[in-house]
Amino acid sequence: MKSKFNKGLILTSLGSFWWGFIGVIYFQFVSFIGHIELVVHRCLWTAVMLIFTTTFLSKWSIFLNEIKNKRKLFALFISGFLIFINWSIWIYAVATERIIDASFGYFIMPIISVLLGYIFFKEELNTKRIISILLVLTSIVILILFNLKSLPWVGLIVALSWAFYNLVRKKIDIDTDIGLLIESLYILPFALFAFYLISKNGFNDFNLGNPGLSLFLILAGPMTVIPLFLYVRGVELIGLGPTGMIFYITPTLQFILGYFYYGEGFSLVKFVSFIIIWIAVIIYIRDLYEKN
Repeated sequence: MKSKFNKGLILTSLGSFWWGFIGVIYFQFVSFIGHIELVVHRCLWTAVMLIFTTTFLSKWSIFLNEIKNKRKLFALFISGFLIFINWSIWIYAVATERIIDASFGYFIMPIISVLLGYIFFKEELNTKRIISILLVLTSIVILILFNLKSLPWVGLIVALSWAFYNLVRKKIDIDTDIGLLIESLYILPFALFAFYLISKNGFNDFNLGNPGLSLFLILAGPMTVIPLFLYVRGVELIGLGPTGMIFYITPTLQFILGYFYYGEGFSLVKFVSFIIIWIAVIIYIRDLYEKN
């Protein structure tokens, strides 16, 4: 039990770090091509990479067996739609200098995950966990009251799409990579059609005559698959609640990059909220170790 928990903790932490640091730098670097084409490349090369890994690991027999289950296929269609929404809004946020708005959503997401874990999977909510949730709620209320002049729709969509994606995936008994492959194959036709329209009208930046740029865009595949695999596997091992709280690594790093590297505003109010959230995370993770 302890070994399983530690493995899930490590995988989730690595995935969260990747999203919060490596992913931000990469997608900000290539955001000049336009967020629509970047979403297309993210979907396209994610599917290509998963097809390659499935072939390399000789897992097509598992894939063929899983697609016979109509209930799983429908659930993966829903989760595929949710992850597509999440990818699209995240890239839009990075491309339009709204990294902190997106990170606001990722601060909200773990709360939703903890509550969903309690509602659907009866995951434990003791006093310490309730205190940590209340602290996070307090920090978010402070942000809304003192820092946001309008509804942060980017953050809300990011939070809801990711939290419900995790919920759906938690309820599906399927290998992590095969589940991701099926989701990506649902998205792939739409991505190919969008790429056709972009190319037809001459708006595409992807060009084999520019191998450097093309390579960077192809990297959107592994930049998506690796952290997603790590995090989803972590959810499967230790549940929505624990992984939801560990996920705070992601928005914290996003805040740091947004302020110190990309020069986005970081007021005293945001700093106070930042501290409150980390106190909540420390309380929660300490409780997790005591219980596991």
